[in-house]
Amino acid sequence: MSATDAFELDALLRDKVKLLGNLLGKTIENQYGSSMLKRIEDIRKQAKKARNGDDAERDRLLALLKTMPDDALVPVVRGFNQFLNLANIAEQQHGASWRRSDFLHDDVEQMFSNLLDRLQQKGIAGLNLSQKVADVNIELVLTAHPTEITRRTLIQKYDLIARLLQQRDDLRDGHPQLLEIEQQLASVVEEIWHSDEIRQVRPTAVDEAKWGFAVIENSLWYAVPQLLRNLDDELRQRGSSALPLTAAPVRFSSWMGGDRDGNPNVTSAVTREVLFLARWMAADLFLRDIEQLGMQLSMTAASAELRRAYPDNLHEPYRACMHQLRHRLEQTKLWAAAKARGAESDYEPLLEDDELLQPLMLCYNSLVEQGLDTVANGSLLDTLRRVACFGLALVKLDVRQESTRHADVLQEICAFYNWGDYKSWDEEKKQQFLLNELASRRPLIPSRWTPTAETQEVLDTMSVLATRAGDGVSCYIISMASEPSDILAVALLLQACGVRDHMPVVPLFETLSDLEQSAPRMEKLWSVDWYRQYCKGHQQVMIGYSDSSKDAGQLAAVWAQYRAQEALSKTAQDKGIKLRLFHGRGGSVGRGGGPAHRAILSQPPGSVLGGLRVTEQGEMIRFKFGLPEVAVRNLKVYVSAVLEANLLPPEAAQPQWRERMEQLAGAGVKSYRAMVRDTPDFVRYFRAATPEQELGKLSLGSRPARRKSGGGIETLRAIPWIFAWTQMRLMLPAWLGSDEALAQPVNHGELPQLQSMYAQWPFFRTYIDMLEMVISKADPAIAQYYESRLVEAELQPLGSQLRIRLQKIRELVLAIKDQQTLLQDNLALQHSMSVRNPYTDPLHYLQAELLYRERQDQDVVSKEVERALKVTMAGIAAGMRNTG
Repeated sequence: MSATDAFELDALLRDKVKLLGNLLGKTIENQYGSSMLKRIEDIRKQAKKARNGDDAERDRLLALLKTMPDDALVPVVRGFNQFLNLANIAEQQHGASWRRSDFLHDDVEQMFSNLLDRLQQKGIAGLNLSQKVADVNIELVLTAHPTEITRRTLIQKYDLIARLLQQRDDLRDGHPQLLEIEQQLASVVEEIWHSDEIRQVRPTAVDEAKWGFAVIENSLWYAVPQLLRNLDDELRQRGSSALPLTAAPVRFSSWMGGDRDGNPNVTSAVTREVLFLARWMAADLFLRDIEQLGMQLSMTAASAELRRAYPDNLHEPYRACMHQLRHRLEQTKLWAAAKARGAESDYEPLLEDDELLQPLMLCYNSLVEQGLDTVANGSLLDTLRRVACFGLALVKLDVRQESTRHADVLQEICAFYNWGDYKSWDEEKKQQFLLNELASRRPLIPSRWTPTAETQEVLDTMSVLATRAGDGVSCYIISMASEPSDILAVALLLQACGVRDHMPVVPLFETLSDLEQSAPRMEKLWSVDWYRQYCKGHQQVMIGYSDSSKDAGQLAAVWAQYRAQEALSKTAQDKGIKLRLFHGRGGSVGRGGGPAHRAILSQPPGSVLGGLRVTEQGEMIRFKFGLPEVAVRNLKVYVSAVLEANLLPPEAAQPQWRERMEQLAGAGVKSYRAMVRDTPDFVRYFRAATPEQELGKLSLGSRPARRKSGGGIETLRAIPWIFAWTQMRLMLPAWLGSDEALAQPVNHGELPQLQSMYAQWPFFRTYIDMLEMVISKADPAIAQYYESRLVEAELQPLGSQLRIRLQKIRELVLAIKDQQTLLQDNLALQHSMSVRNPYTDPLHYLQAELLYRERQDQDVVSKEVERALKVTMAGIAAGMRNTG
């Protein structure tokens, strides 16, 4: 497959894309012959011509696609899909390559350095600064929302391509190994082509957890010590002290195997298995480190303290230490494997991080005492950093459950004891009951009682948290939390199940009304003496982005999230509570996603003083953290942004700006809901124009697409809601409502105020920039084609109305930014999309055609049509670089 139209930004990047494209083309030709390759190339060339807006050229493209026989469908869509995947790999790898051109250099490389310069100018330097970096308290929570459309088998092959491209970068032209590398690339591309890119079996929750472990094993395990080495070097160059040996400014948690909200496939048995598998993986990774250190640390000079600790081998005390740790880690692996199977064992595992950390620190201090600083600060320091970051749990697991499940448990218990109808009680009576039970010495859970299966599952999960496995759990999150009794109920059930260590209970506020009421509700909770004692003055609160956006539209949601953070921060300060906000962002803009640096700096001043916790999900985990070099860059972005937000906070928003945002949000939610909730034909249009109903054929993740069977938009999860609109390029969830809201002040001559807000207020600037980015990916012509093929005539005026509104928001964004074209200041994304369009356009048109064929007569759909449809979904997701 030719790639002569590849990136014009950088000759080396263009060369990589062209190389991979040509290797793919040869593979296709070898299997199907030159005629198939010519068909694909003809479609690509015609798609490029049709991009110019010429209707005649588009008609020629459509004619090529409509006349395609069924037996050509799968090879054609697979060809375009795999090219987009390969282009993504080249772009991702090149973004972290030292050989990329100055044009592609963004400010990430200099971000931390520039920040340190500004901090020094403000008089913040020295020891204090090193400690500030160590204390930024960032936790990235890896989630398994079903947006990662690529199979793990292929991800591993894509990672290998990236490594080979990096090796190729490192060799000069004419190097004898270049040919060998290109032969290896050809082999991997061929392996990919002959592998099924579509999962045939939906992954289990345990499979998802293993995928998360693989990201740590293959990338983050190497990225974390490299990040700290980079930060340490920068600080030392400015005269600051070194970072503490066990500094862990960034840590990782996971929802994979713990998030049971609406996912019946995540059970107590799954959570237990995942917790022990994480222990096994941690022991395995540390065992590799210890074996390497055992070979390196052959020195004999040692401190008296180290010699006393290992008197049986005074000649090589470091190796004696490593030998003992190796034995304990091997025991830990055997123990964890047995526990994951549900079996008992008599092994002697390492259970506390200090059991691993202290011997390593003893070796480190001994080496430094003997003047062997270089050795101490090599691989041994890297291992110390890993212990501090990952520990023996590898990645802490969040457990999430919906609030009504806990109320159901208490309802059953109260019914058994004839205490009354718990759910009918008012909030005050519920709180009094819960506090009395929390203080009671009598067991809450009856011994002779047969609860429903649902109640038993909730109690079984909490019982897991009371075992050794529970040491790997970070917190218990309650989705749809609305009152203090929701939090007290969980605290009571945890206590009743034997969880004694005051596990953090985290309310999640998701809908617009919940966000608006979050601070008053937390104030009520923090006024309860028992709870203040329980939380020990620390509280985590989760802000939901996905459901608030689906509920109220993106504009109203982002403002509600902003105000909730302000109010929660102030209330916590007034109550003497140290607050840590947990941002439940998605990968797409419609779910709160976007560049991390801008997103953090656009938060209310002071809202990240307690640190930052944020979800990273689906395909964004792979794009941001799948390669060690890329992961280091993205982790540095987080550290720099949180440090800047806390030490150089932005000015508070001006009162007139806040007043304007109130008006915009009010108009935005009214406009959004008028379309999504109150337009009678909207749901029919959505289901006809998008592949929403067909998405269920993709085995994306362990969680169902809907919270409940049947119903309308309200029962649909935020992810497929975004996915479906992205597939047909209307991108509606990210902009609907903002069009009419922003038009009101502009129509009244108040555009200058919006422009001033954009120029001076980071929050508003970030919002408008995100709008610009997502609108640049929208394509009304493609959306109209889906409509023409799939939507009955009586519904088509609704689609026409939506496309007019899309054009309006495009014009408003350009006016606010005072630009002539979208992405005027983001040439990299502009060119990236222009390269992808000739490959994504045919996939869109083919997808619409395949949906039409499938819906006409579902009883006689060919296997070729069925498979080709699935591949178009994967290909479009790859071309757009995000799904849900």
